[in-house]
Amino acid sequence: MALVNTKKMFEQAAKNGYAIGAFNVNNMEIVQGITEACKEENAPVILQVSKGARAYANHTYLVKLVEAAVAECPEIPIALHLDHGPDFETCKACIDGGFTSVMIDGSHLSFEENVALTKKVVEYAHAHNPYVTVEGELGTLAGIEDDVKVESGHESYTRPEEVIEFVERTGVDSLAIAIGTSHGAYKFTPEQCTRNADGVLVPPPLRFDILKAVAEKLGDFPIVLHGSSSVPQEYVKMVNEFGGKMPNAIGVPEEQLREAAKLSVCKINIDSDLRLAMTGTIRKFYAEHPDKFDPREYLKPARANIKEIVRHKLINVLGCAGKADECK
Repeated sequence: MALVNTKKMFEQAAKNGYAIGAFNVNNMEIVQGITEACKEENAPVILQVSKGARAYANHTYLVKLVEAAVAECPEIPIALHLDHGPDFETCKACIDGGFTSVMIDGSHLSFEENVALTKKVVEYAHAHNPYVTVEGELGTLAGIEDDVKVESGHESYTRPEEVIEFVERTGVDSLAIAIGTSHGAYKFTPEQCTRNADGVLVPPPLRFDILKAVAEKLGDFPIVLHGSSSVPQEYVKMVNEFGGKMPNAIGVPEEQLREAAKLSVCKINIDSDLRLAMTGTIRKFYAEHPDKFDPREYLKPARANIKEIVRHKLINVLGCAGKADECK
C-alpha cells in the first residue's frame, strides 16, 4: 500500500487503547530495523524525520528510503511525518515533497502566535491532495532534540484550559502535550530522581493529572507524547563499558508510557533508544573486532538490535502489535 496519513491510525488507537510508535529515522539501517519489526509484528508505524535529519541525509534520500520500506512492507500502514517543523516553509517543503503528516512546533511562541502559525500550516496541508495531517503543540519539553533546545527549569506543562480553543481555532489533527517527558537521553537529573530498594534511580512520575484533564476536555481527539524514549540501561551500560561516557542517562519508565497509551495518547515518539542501540552495538563490535573495517559488518548487528528494541516497544509498551489491518 502507499504511504498513508495518520488519521485512520489515530482513530483506531484512540478507540482501542493503544499508541502508534513514531520512530525518528536518518539512515537506511534504522529504517530497515523499524519496518522489519513492524512487518513481522503486523503493526502500523510512523517514520518521522526532523529538521536535523533532513539536513544530514537530504530530503530526497529520506523519502526514497521510506518509499523503499513501503515497497518491502506493503502489508503495514506507514506514515512519513515531519517532527518539530520549525516554520511554515519547512512544513510546506515536506508537504510538497511527499510527506503524509507534518508537525508545526509553535510551542515557543505566545498562544495567539502559535494559533496563527499552526492554522496557516493546517490550511495548506488540508488543501493538499492527498490530504496531509498536522500535529500542533501546546507546552514545552525540556531537553535537546536537534534544534529544539529548552533548558531544565524553563519547560512548561500544557494548560488543559487552552486545549479546546487551540484545537478548534487551528483545525489540527493531533496535539502534542507536555506532561513531564523530555527530549534526549538525559531526561532527568539525579536530583530529580529517587532511588528504589536496589539503588536504581527512578525518575519522577509523569503528570497523569494533566493528561487526564486534557483527555477529558478533548474526548477521543488524538494526543501525542514527545520525549518518550526509555533510554534502555543495557545500552547505556554497553556504551560506557566500551569507551563511552554517558553517566546518569535516564529515560521515561516504560510502564508509564503503557499507561499513557491507555489514556488517549495515540502517538508516542521514540528516538534515543534506537540511537543508543546503534552506538552501543558499534562500540562493542569494534572493541571485540579491532581489525574490522567494513561498515556492513558493524551495521548489521546494530540494525538487528534496533529491530529487537522496536519489537519490544510494539508489543509491551505501545500495544499496537497486530493492529496493522484495522489501521488501513
